[in-house]
Amino acid sequence: MSATTTARPVSAQETGRRVEEVLDRLTASGDPAVAAAAEELVRSLMDYYGSGLARALHLLSAAPGDPLARLLGDELVASLLVLHDLHPEDRDTRIGRALDSVREHDLDVVGFDEDSGTLTLRAAAAGGGCGCGSGAGAREAAQAALACFAPEVRAVEVESAPALLQIGTKTR
Repeated sequence: MSATTTARPVSAQETGRRVEEVLDRLTASGDPAVAAAAEELVRSLMDYYGSGLARALHLLSAAPGDPLARLLGDELVASLLVLHDLHPEDRDTRIGRALDSVREHDLDVVGFDEDSGTLTLRAAAAGGGCGCGSGAGAREAAQAALACFAPEVRAVEVESAPALLQIGTKTR
């Protein structure tokens, strides 16, 4: 599957010039806090993208195997691809990938509400059969994984699996 973007091509020189012009305008505004915040924002974004490119290069030069699978399995690289609508996997596949990364919580997808961005999951019953205890931890783990792989998921709800009815013998 080929990923495409609608962004117009830009050159490094053009982008650098535009960033410098904006920073110069903010500095000329006379508010040093605004200029400092803008410079910090630019540094943070440069660090993020630099780390992503470094990670992609490392993954591409890694051991034999499918380089695309290595890129798509990396949270940093996947988040950059999703951010720019370049990730070749559809939403449901990316949700599955995110949930695979937290498989210790044994979560199944119940449904996704596109309007609200709410993903409903079902947690397997806890080992003791009470169905309690793991909901909040599972939700937090799922939200953290989904932030990288499927940012269109804005909220996660976790339902408990129905408790299994245990039939035993009655003693008198």
